[in-house]
Amino acid sequence: MSEEPAPDGDREDPGRSREAGDEPPRPADEAADTEDEAADTEDEATDTEDEATDTEDEATDTEDEATDTEDEARPVETDGEGVASGHGSPEQSYPDDVGGISTPPDDEEMPLADHIEEMILRFAVVLLFASAGTAIGLLWASDAISIIWADVFPEGVDEPPPHIYHPLELWLTRIKVAALLGIMVGLPMFVYQCYLFMKPGLYPNERKYYLAAVPTSVVLAGVGMLFSYLLVLPILFYYFTFYAEGSAEIAYALGETFDLVITLTAFLAIVFQIPLFIMLAIMMGVTTRRWLAEKRLYFWAAFFGLAFMFTFDPTAMAPVLVGIVMILLFEGTLLVLKWVGRE
Repeated sequence: MSEEPAPDGDREDPGRSREAGDEPPRPADEAADTEDEAADTEDEATDTEDEATDTEDEATDTEDEATDTEDEARPVETDGEGVASGHGSPEQSYPDDVGGISTPPDDEEMPLADHIEEMILRFAVVLLFASAGTAIGLLWASDAISIIWADVFPEGVDEPPPHIYHPLELWLTRIKVAALLGIMVGLPMFVYQCYLFMKPGLYPNERKYYLAAVPTSVVLAGVGMLFSYLLVLPILFYYFTFYAEGSAEIAYALGETFDLVITLTAFLAIVFQIPLFIMLAIMMGVTTRRWLAEKRLYFWAAFFGLAFMFTFDPTAMAPVLVGIVMILLFEGTLLVLKWVGRE
């Protein structure tokens, strides 16, 4: 007997017998996955390039830091005025000290004992020059005493004779007059030795100010001594001679008279440094002309206080004259600064 074919409803469908997960991937899905993988690959390549760029930047920064380190480590050679060798302009940056504070180009760390030793040696040089001037002055001290005694009394006044009240008064007066010459000789050397001692710690502009101040200081000191000798002392002795006229006969002691002459002359040599001190303070930015003008009354009081302290005179004539001179120098300097436009 022949078998009958199975009805259509009973036939087995091969596609239905497969599970859903065993279905083959569709072409559209495969294309999408391929595009995603390609995009990921491109992102990874981009990240790799960025990392390479960062590495190059880090290498460049490292090279710059190494160059800066070499520049800082390289010593700055100067010609003594703060100008580096091979460069004509003094405008340059200097190495920083610990803490970021700039230091002068020739500044070197030295032990305190070395500084003290150098200072003592330079002071000894000053004493040597001053002693030599004093020794030379002793040879003509007697002649100098006679000349000064005749000059301090104004014309028209009978020159009173000097009186000696103790045995060593004449010799001590000779030494004082000779010492005045020694001070005049030693002052320029003192200023110069101070410059050599401070030179390593000075900036180039400060050295220029100091070198300009040295001859100016000596000239002003000489002008102050001449001002005292030719104007102030004659006025004082004219007053001393006539303020007691008719009441007593004045006898001038040799030692005390020359004490006043030497003290007043030396103090006016210092007083005439006032214009220089003001100019240097303003040029170096320590103060301004306007501030000094606003505080002028305080300076006037200080001037009179110093005058009464160092030129004490019971009649008050000497300190008053010196105080007026100090005020005139102060105000004259401020007037000149205003005229040249420095505020």
